[in-house]
Amino acid sequence: MKKILITRRLLKACEEKASKIFEANFNDNDELYSQSKVIEMSKGYDGILTSLTDKMDAETINKLPDSIKILSNFAVGFGNIDIEAAKKRGIVVTNTPDVLTDATAEIGILLILGACRRAAEGIQSAKDSSWKWSADYLIGKQLTGSRLGILGMGRIGQKIAKIARSLGMIIHYHNRSKLNSEKEQGATYHDNLKSLLSVSDVLSVCCPASKETINLINKETIEYLPKGAVVTNVARGDIVEDEALIEALDRRKVYAVGLDVYKGEPKLNSGYLKHKGAFILPHLGSATKETRTAMANLAIDNIEEFFSTGKCRNTVNE
Repeated sequence: MKKILITRRLLKACEEKASKIFEANFNDNDELYSQSKVIEMSKGYDGILTSLTDKMDAETINKLPDSIKILSNFAVGFGNIDIEAAKKRGIVVTNTPDVLTDATAEIGILLILGACRRAAEGIQSAKDSSWKWSADYLIGKQLTGSRLGILGMGRIGQKIAKIARSLGMIIHYHNRSKLNSEKEQGATYHDNLKSLLSVSDVLSVCCPASKETINLINKETIEYLPKGAVVTNVARGDIVEDEALIEALDRRKVYAVGLDVYKGEPKLNSGYLKHKGAFILPHLGSATKETRTAMANLAIDNIEEFFSTGKCRNTVNE
């Protein structure tokens, strides 16, 4: 039976599954392990089930014991792991794709609605019991007839498009390549970012974080948006240059933002906290019981598949 270190607490049913397959070391107190503690605890283990909160940089990976053969990340993203450093050590890195599309798309729609309809202000007024009705009180932007620009039309982007279309939004998108007509469902393709942003009354950032997309939404590209656009991000915080977006909010170039991800989270730029037009969530994209269960089970399955067959279909550093 393989020995597996699991760095964060999983849902009970998932831990029960893991205990039947592996000799698993669970984190009962859900402590956030330091890099040095992960290195120390992994001695004598065959693999580690990691989380996005585990910083597995090159220095950490190079200090892991030779017994570690797999890092199974409990996430679809793997920006917390230096996959090239792992590859050089002969360590396979896997992720959990496909299982969080619906949950993340739901949050994507919530961000659009929350930002457009001034939900942050409305919630505070309701809590304060301070509102007084008038014809123009907390008037927001209606989605019907608005142009939704989706940056990154993968599974999540396509699901957001499907829901937004049912709300009467007109879908535009920019992707590395044009989708076939079945996946487009009538959406308009833009072969460059400037073209997409220029027609985006609402922008939904759904693309992966990469060298090409870091700070893609910046001082220059924000200017391509229509005045009074809404910007939402359900992908990764690194894609947005916070200072530029906050400055655009200050001068009303951007009407509102809806954010679930941030640079350096859980800390976020304090400028967002000062804005009434910032509808912000604490990275809830995959936070449903169904999705977190599916993610953990897939992370466990990835380890089992690797040790059973010598490979895994969800490897990200081949």
